[in-house]
Amino acid sequence: MRVVENFLSLQGEGLKIGRLTYFIRAAGCNLRCSWCDTAFSQDYSVGKEMSIPEVMGLIGDVENVCFTGGEPLEQADAPEFLKALVEAGKTVVLETNGSKDLSIVPDSDRIIISMDIKCPSSGMQDRMFLPNLERLTMKDQLKFVIADEKDLAYAEEFLKQHPVKTNVIFSAVGGISIRFLAEEVVAKKLDVLVLPQLHKLIWGDKQGV
Repeated sequence: MRVVENFLSLQGEGLKIGRLTYFIRAAGCNLRCSWCDTAFSQDYSVGKEMSIPEVMGLIGDVENVCFTGGEPLEQADAPEFLKALVEAGKTVVLETNGSKDLSIVPDSDRIIISMDIKCPSSGMQDRMFLPNLERLTMKDQLKFVIADEKDLAYAEEFLKQHPVKTNVIFSAVGGISIRFLAEEVVAKKLDVLVLPQLHKLIWGDKQGV
């Protein structure tokens, strides 16, 4: 697989927020979200080609792993890598953009699928692979990154039309200024988690954290 970044940090998002985690960021993405904060990983040629054993050697004895991108499922050996992580006893958060068929992901309680539903501000809302919703369970998470009231209304309507049996997370574009989002969720009594991007609160907008 082609690896753009690898580093040890704290998980900044979702159900595992704050947990010590080893991050593997894969190269290449099939989407071009307007507000993407990892655009440096979109190109398929960036980074370094590495074998699965080489990547496993980087991770070492760290229990929690985040496989992200780019879009990690663009890597042909992504299923094999996920299987290797599970066999090594790792707990894996797979961050995927919602456009890729999740049927290639190994079935394991150790794999937490963190799937996006892109809102209108991203420009990619028509690229979602909706059959994926049926694969999500309560170990997984469905994430909406929200920029404004239009995005919030879109997310609310989406959830009405597509009821899901998984954890729903609302986050703000940029990951930090979530007061508007928090106040709207409270006012509307929405059954979702409102979360910041912890790594940006700690280290700011930089790579490798």
